[in-house]
Amino acid sequence: MVGLGRPALRDLFDDAPTPLIGHPPRTHHLDYYLATDGSYREHGGGLGAVIETRDGLQTDRLSRPDQSPDNNVAEYRALHLGLDVLATRMPPDASVGVLVDHAELATNINSYTLRRHGPPDDTPLSIAIPEGARQHWRGIQARLATLGEVRAARVDGSLNPAHPLANDPEAYTHLEHRPARCLLPTASYQRRNEMYPPPSRARETSSD
Repeated sequence: MVGLGRPALRDLFDDAPTPLIGHPPRTHHLDYYLATDGSYREHGGGLGAVIETRDGLQTDRLSRPDQSPDNNVAEYRALHLGLDVLATRMPPDASVGVLVDHAELATNINSYTLRRHGPPDDTPLSIAIPEGARQHWRGIQARLATLGEVRAARVDGSLNPAHPLANDPEAYTHLEHRPARCLLPTASYQRRNEMYPPPSRARETSSD
């Protein structure tokens, strides 16, 4: 549930599961939040992305027509687009919360993160990439490698703010004319809140 007065994407991330990775309090005030979605239709589809700082300032809303071979590939193409744009807006080593409504993609992102920083045990972390998305996965990995910290959360498609942008790009052509915004999250916000979990998680056990 989205709390009143709190940034939309950070709210969604706070309340969504992060496959394979625990949800410690520090992941509730990452620097940026990126929501993406891809849609497939026989005669066309689209890609959508929304980027916000942890303070709720929106840097981008993207909506692009696209012709992917299937819905799985569309999801990877949308994330690749979102990460490419985010890379031009953020400082080096920024921390990012990624929101997608594709369970396998969220799991693959977190598997990559665990591999990159070293898994906590000897459990193998498998990553299965759909046929047709391997090139985009390589690009996604290259972008993820530049982030200081990353977590992927799986959200319901009906709550994903990138969903309408991906499913009806013709209705959002005006977004192409918006000026680029390079916004930085405030440093004081993190210092003020870094010791306290958000209300959505304050009463939950550490096993979550």
